[in-house]
Amino acid sequence: MTHSSNTSTRSSRLALLLGDPCGIGPEIVARVLVEGFEEDKTKSSTDRVDIVVIGDPWLLDWGAQCAGLSLNLPHYNSPEDLPASAAGPMLLTGLTFPQDEHTPGRMSAAAGSYVLQSLDYAANLARAGIIDGICYASLNKQAMHAAGSSHEDELRYFADRLGVSRYVGEVNTLDGLWTSRVTSHIPLRAVSEHISVAEILPAIRLIHHTIRQSGLPSPRLAVAGLNPHAGEGGLFGNEEDDVIRPAVEAAQEEDIAATGPYPPDTVFLRASRGEFDGVVTMYHDQGQIAMKLLGFERGVTVHGGLSTPITTPAHGTAFDIVGQGVASPQALKQALKLCSQMLNPAQRGQPA
Repeated sequence: MTHSSNTSTRSSRLALLLGDPCGIGPEIVARVLVEGFEEDKTKSSTDRVDIVVIGDPWLLDWGAQCAGLSLNLPHYNSPEDLPASAAGPMLLTGLTFPQDEHTPGRMSAAAGSYVLQSLDYAANLARAGIIDGICYASLNKQAMHAAGSSHEDELRYFADRLGVSRYVGEVNTLDGLWTSRVTSHIPLRAVSEHISVAEILPAIRLIHHTIRQSGLPSPRLAVAGLNPHAGEGGLFGNEEDDVIRPAVEAAQEEDIAATGPYPPDTVFLRASRGEFDGVVTMYHDQGQIAMKLLGFERGVTVHGGLSTPITTPAHGTAFDIVGQGVASPQALKQALKLCSQMLNPAQRGQPA
């Protein structure tokens, strides 16, 4: 894929993907396109963000119908045809999804295949310097695996497609509170095997740099313990003293404002009151349960460590409410806003 000829003068571009075609993605994308989202107020008028929707036109129209809306976006068949600056969102029609394979509210390999094609297409545009950031509606990992993906999740899929070999990880944010995790999509019984300084320190670095990229220069980070009461001085486990505290001290030596380990059952309470900007957790549910209780419909997932800013709603495909017109677009709006904030104008038009 060749570079667009006008990358040096064009507006920043943010690709918006429809997500799993059998989930709520198409309808919440349609709602966001009609309702808009609050862009970063610190951006100058010359650094506005153009939204490039990537997907099959009929699928977006179906989503609009589900939401009781109508859309009339300008269509472009090739990325090279995109204008240097647009008056509003535009649709890039490089993907197709057969209508006879559309099964709303049900997982399918066909939907997973469409999703993988969407991710590939967006990643190729990013690598070619044609788009600068990616935001996608919710996906279904089971559908992606049924379609042949061997990756743990979409983060690792993107890392592979973008040619990123360094440490990457999911970072979640809600109402200004951030969290990352040392282990992610692995069985709970395997977590303790992966709790080491070598694995904790990169997770601390990742959330530190990701929050800084969003505009906060000196984030205050809390690191959670692994065991009840953070081990209670060794009564309930030694990981806190043996590996977590040394990892925190190593981060402090790098001028990262990290402290801990803190008892996992109270650290989010303290963070929600404003004591910390971010929390590093040891495993998936330790942070995800807390964040989703704080605001399930507003949470955002950031793919930290990639060469291109990529965000998505923290919620799933919500198969149970597909087509009912009740799906909330708030998390997608927040994901778009955050991705817009993370775009670096200096890198515009440069290959990922």
